[in-house]
Amino acid sequence: MATDHFEQRYRKLQEICALGFDPYPHRFDVTHSIPELLASYGDKSTEELEQSAVAVRAAGRIVAKRGHGRAGFAHLLGEGERIQIYVREDRVGERLYRLWRLLDIGDLVGVDGVLARTRTGELTIFVDRIEFLAKALLPLPEKWHGLADVETRYRQRYLDLIANPEVRRIFVKRSRLIGALRRFLEARRYVEVETPMMQPIAGGAAARPFQTFHEALGIPLYLRIAPELYLKRLVVGGLERVYELNRNFRNEGISTQHNPEFTMLEFYQAYSDYRDLMEFTEELFQQIVPEVCGEMEVEFRGQRIDFSHFERLTVVESIQTFWTGGPAPSREDLEDRETLKRLLREREIEFGDNLSWGELLPLLFEEVVERRLIQPTFIYDFPVEVSPLSKRKDEDPRYAERFELFIGGLEIANAYSELNDPEEQLQRFEQQLRARQAGDEEAHRMDLDYVKALRYGMPPTAGEGIGIDRLTMVLTDSPSIREVILFPQLRPQAEDP
Repeated sequence: MATDHFEQRYRKLQEICALGFDPYPHRFDVTHSIPELLASYGDKSTEELEQSAVAVRAAGRIVAKRGHGRAGFAHLLGEGERIQIYVREDRVGERLYRLWRLLDIGDLVGVDGVLARTRTGELTIFVDRIEFLAKALLPLPEKWHGLADVETRYRQRYLDLIANPEVRRIFVKRSRLIGALRRFLEARRYVEVETPMMQPIAGGAAARPFQTFHEALGIPLYLRIAPELYLKRLVVGGLERVYELNRNFRNEGISTQHNPEFTMLEFYQAYSDYRDLMEFTEELFQQIVPEVCGEMEVEFRGQRIDFSHFERLTVVESIQTFWTGGPAPSREDLEDRETLKRLLREREIEFGDNLSWGELLPLLFEEVVERRLIQPTFIYDFPVEVSPLSKRKDEDPRYAERFELFIGGLEIANAYSELNDPEEQLQRFEQQLRARQAGDEEAHRMDLDYVKALRYGMPPTAGEGIGIDRLTMVLTDSPSIREVILFPQLRPQAEDP
């Protein structure tokens, strides 16, 4: 069937060429985009349009077409909006009307004409001239305006954008979000930089990297899992407020919250600690959310999320707060390795017998707390064992000066007071190496050049990463990360001949 449609449309394209039209013209000058026409003239009355006789040149994709005989109507789609056009043979002439008869839904055209209203009151371009711009040799899917099959939507995002106006709005909002973040940071003296996406050592996070090979240098390289260690080298070099909107790549599973390729904002601020970044982050969200969404509250997964207030709980406090199924464990219970193991077994949470107390506590947190953190909440004071790049707390060195921000049950941000003691950092790397040798493929690799950079002196610094994809999910009420990534990773599919 698809082949039949292709052949029919290809024959029409040949007929269009036979009429003397360029099948793929180079350009078409427009006076107004379709959204501009609707914004400028959508509220004008029939009389006002008649008096002003507004001449326009507009272009778009035909998404509806009707009529027969000597006249017809169509709707053109452009930049997510549509406008009606009206074509009469006695107005455009025989040759252009023959072109009109050969046009299909999906074709791209440009029109010259005058704005007016039809008898039903719809704003319409009464066409004087029509120009052929491109043929849709493949038809839009059946009932294209309700395209719902997620595989088709993700694999053929171009059809998704044509068929579903809400999809376009998601990605326009994502673009506004990124612009708002840039403006916020640059107003506070941050410098935007770019760091390597191919690195000799995959560092800055606990994740399994993708590996490639550089033929000329004869060395393996890794797609970055995080820009962190390069950004902190820049802080050493005197860029005291630095940020990067970066693409990261992690060789991990795919889920509604994970895609192997994703976008992060990472920023570092010298002479600051993690508590400074809590204040900074709260201010950031309370400025950008109304700028992007128009209000301080958003709807996500059936819940109203209010960005005017942020909760703060330690990891231990959060477990006690959200504990169910009996009395909450005491702080002493949660800081005892054997008691933690018992609590994990009671909840049927799997864990390795060789895990330390600091590695067990986050497992209980993930089970008891994480999905229940709907309103914006800072969870802070994570164990040092799961924070290899963070400073220890002076008052309790078992914990790191680190927080994660949760919204809508999702981890949105991760931040900490950066470890700037080169000798302790070397010891942490060595500890991570032992974990790798014991089978942990996501443990951090040794980076001696980063240790060397720290030996030149890095000021007290706080750093943070914000997940752009997950934040976009929350601000657009999208249930899956694939809804907010234009081209998410999918399993290969046989090519359609």
